[in-house]
Amino acid sequence: MKNVLVLCTGNSCRSIMGEALVNHLGKGSFHAVSAGSSPVGYIHPDSLRTLQRHNIPCENPHSKSWDEFQSSEFDYVITVCDQAAKEECPAFLGACQRLHWSIPDPAYEKGNQDDIDNAFEAAFQLLKSRIEIELL
Repeated sequence: MKNVLVLCTGNSCRSIMGEALVNHLGKGSFHAVSAGSSPVGYIHPDSLRTLQRHNIPCENPHSKSWDEFQSSEFDYVITVCDQAAKEECPAFLGACQRLHWSIPDPAYEKGNQDDIDNAFEAAFQLLKSRIEIELL
């Protein structure tokens, strides 16, 4: 089994969805966890709604610091920050394969609920595509 750490800054949206997608799509071949360099302390409700809409299980999600995993070993560490938006990505040290996927943070979407839903759906689809193409 390959161990995966999905990292972002706040660990409330993209990394949570990435963790759930890797665990679901990896079907026992991958075990993913997620964390943030500056966790916000909550899971964005639209992240959970997006996963539920796609029937992707997300077991006991909580926003947590990457400090919890400093002594853990990973085969892959995936950062999902959007460098185009000048968002600072965390760096994780250790022997692993590093992947960087620039996924816009849907938590920053300002607009009506349809706009917000579309932003979360777009992030979900980008994550799903990258996982299927580059990881599985």
